[in-house]
This record gives sequence, structure tokens and C-alpha cells, in this order.
Amino acid sequence: MKEEQQLKNIVKERYAKIAEQGKVENAASCCGATTPSNKVYNIMMDDYSETDGYVSDADLGLGCGLPTQFAQIKKGDTVIDLGSGAGNDCFVARHETGSEGKVIGIDFTPVMIEKARGNAEKLGYNNVEFREGDIDAMPVNENVADVIVSNCVLNLVPVKEKVVSEIYRVLKPGGHFSISDIVLVGELPDALKSDAEMYAGCVAGAMQKDEYLGMLEDKGFQNIKVQKEKPIAIPDDILGKYLSEQELRLFNKGGTGIFSITVYAEKDGTDAVRHNTDESEIKASGSCDPSSGCC
Repeated sequence: MKEEQQLKNIVKERYAKIAEQGKVENAASCCGATTPSNKVYNIMMDDYSETDGYVSDADLGLGCGLPTQFAQIKKGDTVIDLGSGAGNDCFVARHETGSEGKVIGIDFTPVMIEKARGNAEKLGYNNVEFREGDIDAMPVNENVADVIVSNCVLNLVPVKEKVVSEIYRVLKPGGHFSISDIVLVGELPDALKSDAEMYAGCVAGAMQKDEYLGMLEDKGFQNIKVQKEKPIAIPDDILGKYLSEQELRLFNKGGTGIFSITVYAEKDGTDAVRHNTDESEIKASGSCDPSSGCC
């Protein structure tokens, strides 16, 4: 379609505008990027309104799942939210991690960061912070997060392998993630794959489901599980903007599936176990060999 930086710029520009749209408009379109449907109110998002920690002002209707519901967040955890938007998933995560934990939201759209910080200030949360930056080069040190969550964002990044490598880097050994994303089974028509609006709409940039899961395994993640899967049906009045009548008929009969999946995976905890064991052995012996580097 376009070069990596061009795609990033398209997404950043679109999401600066999307940040100022209403939740109803965003929910009735593809991630707020396309013309809203006049037939379907809610295309991708799941309903957060009954979720503990939900903040209506922070819900822009841009997600495609409820990753925090499956993320197994514990009190005191450090949680990172990738593509944090106006902060909704961060505030839900903060309810789970408690005041003794920490939540970091990362987003590369300045207006989103501004909205999120304003929401956090209104709520009086001093353990939720928002950092401006790319999720494929996170402004976070390695081995920081117990849990990472993300809601319909990885499909917007041109080189998804970079994000997955960054997730592995910033997770603590034994840490895990729960991520909701859009994936495909079958090929999209060229008119959809090449359209910038559909890319920003979380569709054109989506990976094949098998490739997505295989990428996680290739990057070293373990215990990979699809926690939830639901089909996404894009209404004809949206698709008709990009496809001819014949192309639309072929697409609807062609068997291509667009799905929201929520995926869980863990970072290997072997290094952490080995490090703790070595420390225990040193303490038990009451001595330290300087050549081992322990002193």
C-alpha cells in the first residue's frame, strides 16, 4: 500500500480527528475512520458500560474487545496499555491493579494523550500516566510490565513484528499480555486492502489469523490462547463506498472472514526463576566468589 512512515502518518492524522468525534459516530463506523453506517449502530466495539472502572468520558467507541476482562490483572501489578486513546482501558486496569499498582498508557496521537491526561486528572489518579510514543518503539525500559493490554491497535501498525518484539522486551519474565485485535481468514478485495480509510479503520492492515498467532510463537511467547473470538460484519452501505456492486456480491459470497480475537500469551519466566535461585544459593552459602560477579 504505502511506506511504513506514510501509513503511520495516515493513522496519526485520522485519529487526531477521530478523537474529536462522538462515541456513536465511531461505533457505527470502522474504528471511527469510515463513514458511519445508517444500518448498524455497533460494528466492532464491545460494551464496557457495566465494567468496573469504566469511565464514559474516556470511551470513544474505538475498541474491538474487552482485553482487560481477560487480562488476569492483580493488585499491585504494573500494567501497560498500547494505543491507550482517551484512557478507558487504563482506568479499567487501574480498578484491578488498585492504588498500589501502576498503569502506563502509550499513544502516538498528541490529542489522545491530552484527553487521557485530562481524564486522569479529573479522576484524581496519581498512579496512571500517559506517555506519547510509538508502540513499536515504546518509551519504557525493559522488564517493567506484569501485564500488557491493547484494544484494536496492532492492526494499525505497519510492521507488527516490531510491536511484538517490544511487548516481549518490556514484559517482566513470567509476565503476560491480553490483546484484542482484528484478524482475517481469507483475502480482502484489492480495493479494501489498498484504501487508507480502511487501513485506519482497522481492516486493511489486519493480518491473517494463523500468521498472527504464528508471529507470537516465533517471537518466543508461550501458552498462547485465543480467549474470545467474534465475527465482524461490515455493513454493505460502508463496503459500497469502496466496492462495485459486483465486487460487493463476490465479497459477500467469497468466504472471507473478519474477526475480533482476544489473545493471551506469556513471556518465558525461566530467567526470573534462575535469577531467584542463584540469589537463594548465595544467601544460603553465606559467601560469594568475586569472580562470579555477584559482589
